[in-house]
Amino acid sequence: MQWIIFMLLLFISSMEMLTQNRWKKQASAGLLENCTGCVLCSEDNGCITCHHRLFLLIWRDGIRQYGMCVHTCPPGYFGVRGLEVNRCTKCRSPSCESCFSRDFCMKCKDKFYLYKGQCFRQCPPGTAAQPGTSECQETCEPGPWSEWSACTHESRTCGCKWGVETRVREVPEAAREEGTACPALLETRRCRMKKHCPGGEQ
Repeated sequence: MQWIIFMLLLFISSMEMLTQNRWKKQASAGLLENCTGCVLCSEDNGCITCHHRLFLLIWRDGIRQYGMCVHTCPPGYFGVRGLEVNRCTKCRSPSCESCFSRDFCMKCKDKFYLYKGQCFRQCPPGTAAQPGTSECQETCEPGPWSEWSACTHESRTCGCKWGVETRVREVPEAAREEGTACPALLETRRCRMKKHCPGGEQ
């Protein structure tokens, strides 16, 4: 009788071990797919912590949250290194392709223009898109032209038949600080001078 009970217990124990091993294999196969680069991993939610050089990227699908360890953060995210975990943090603006911080964009998605860390459908007033880029730059609006200067030749106002005269216009201080490209700020033109200086000076 004892022999039969012993064999029955041995059979039950073997079946439990077989079932556990089968479950462990299935679980580890699932984890291998979702847990590359993980230090800690959940079968349902993927990576929880990553190796110190990798970033933890977390995204949501409905009410479920998933984690993945990546070398570089994907478009629309930026990497933040921390003492315990490095994270990929989402840029606040959905039109931003890459950002320096949550609120400062460095590159906008197609059909958007970048200006001072923000993305716009059109360049804001007072700015224009730089040629060949999707970045807006302050436009330079110089002041009015001054009067033409006296006609001179080598800094003299007489003694020669032809000379030049110039006029200038000022740039607002704000535009100068921005380092924007401005249109011509100085013009010169040929002018006719008196032939002789008073008293016959040449």
